[in-house]
Amino acid sequence: MLSAASRNQEGRRSCLFILSTLVPALIASTLTACGYQFRVEGAGPTIGGASTPSSQEPPPRLVIRTLINGSFEPNLETRYTNYLREEFSAGSGAQVVPESEAADLVLTGQILSVILPTLSFSRTATLESRTEVVVLVRVEDARLRKVVWSQVVKGASEFFITSDLQFNRALQNRAIEQAGRFVAADLAARFLLQLETGALTKQVSAPDPVSR
Repeated sequence: MLSAASRNQEGRRSCLFILSTLVPALIASTLTACGYQFRVEGAGPTIGGASTPSSQEPPPRLVIRTLINGSFEPNLETRYTNYLREEFSAGSGAQVVPESEAADLVLTGQILSVILPTLSFSRTATLESRTEVVVLVRVEDARLRKVVWSQVVKGASEFFITSDLQFNRALQNRAIEQAGRFVAADLAARFLLQLETGALTKQVSAPDPVSR
C-alpha cells in the first residue's frame, strides 16, 4: 500500500507531465490563431543535388571602336558609337573600357544605311514617315584576332510631317537618334545572350577551319 505522501507525490508528477504536454500545444495554437507562423529559413534540400553556383569569372573587357558611317546621313558615327557604349555598359554583361586599356574583346562596326520610307500621304504631301537604320557589328577576340560574333540589326522610328521644313528636320533627327538607341539596346541584349549561353567562349576555343 502506498502512503498518503507517496500518492500525493505521484499525483503531482502526473499533473506536471500533463501540463508540460498541454502548455506548448496551447501556445502554438494561440500563436497560429493570432496570425503568427513559424518559418524555416534557408534554401532547404535540393532534389538531385546542390544547385549549380553562379559563375565567378570577371566580365570580359570590351573596347568599342568608333563606327564607320556608310550612310548618306552625316555625323552619325560618333552618336551611334556613344549609344553602343552606354547600352553595353548598362546591360551587355561586359565591362566597356577605353581603347588605351587592355581588353579581351574588340567591337567594330558600320552604319550600313539610313532610309526614310513614307508611311502615309495625301494627294499633295507626305503625312508620316519612318527612319530605318541598319547597323553591322563584329566582335573580335583581342588576343587571337578572331571574329567571335557578328550581327546585323535594324532600328526604326516614325515621325509626322508638318508644313514647317525646319521642324520636320528636327523630327527626322530625333527619329534617327531613337532608331540608333533601339539598335544599341538590341545589340547589347543579343551580346548578353551570347555571353550567358557561353557561345562566345565556344567561338574563341573553336579551331579555325583548315582550307584544302
